[in-house]
Amino acid sequence: MGAAMMPAGTRGTERGFTIIEVMIAIVILSIGILTVVAGFATAMASTQNAQQNLIARQKALEALESIFTARNTQQITFSQIANLGAGGIFAGGAQPLWSAGNDGLVNTADDLPFAAQGVCPAGSECITLPGPDGILGTADDSPMSLGNFTRQIQINQVLQADGSVNPNLKQVIVTVSYTTTSNIPRSYSVTALISAYR
Repeated sequence: MGAAMMPAGTRGTERGFTIIEVMIAIVILSIGILTVVAGFATAMASTQNAQQNLIARQKALEALESIFTARNTQQITFSQIANLGAGGIFAGGAQPLWSAGNDGLVNTADDLPFAAQGVCPAGSECITLPGPDGILGTADDSPMSLGNFTRQIQINQVLQADGSVNPNLKQVIVTVSYTTTSNIPRSYSVTALISAYR
């Protein structure tokens, strides 16, 4: 005999999706896909700004270390570790990333624009990056100007428990500020205490 026939009036148990169920599934799937795409976009933006974040951190730490080195080698006295308005040698406010002058300290009166070097033009500090070949020092190297970076060195008095100024301790705050490729302002600060004693 052939295929079994179903009696008239009975239906099979197989059933498909309704249009509403399909629409709900599409909406849920779309939300999931948009969430994943947003996550990728955030990760890409973080990766693009990682280099600038690292540069800001390094420039702040370099400035702080130069102050400690100058104090340890007695190149400057403890009283000179202050902003210009307080009788010291460090400029107040944000300054461009220029070359340290003869004193070897940044944000002081003898700072000068960087001289042209390799692929970098004169002016604000510049970093040479490897080109498409990935090798530094070849003809395809490219400059990365740090003209959008500024550095501020702020030196504060430290108060003792009784409210008087501690004559042997100062607070140094170095802040490097910059704008990202998407014009978002960012900054990195490092704070340390420096004493009159080595």
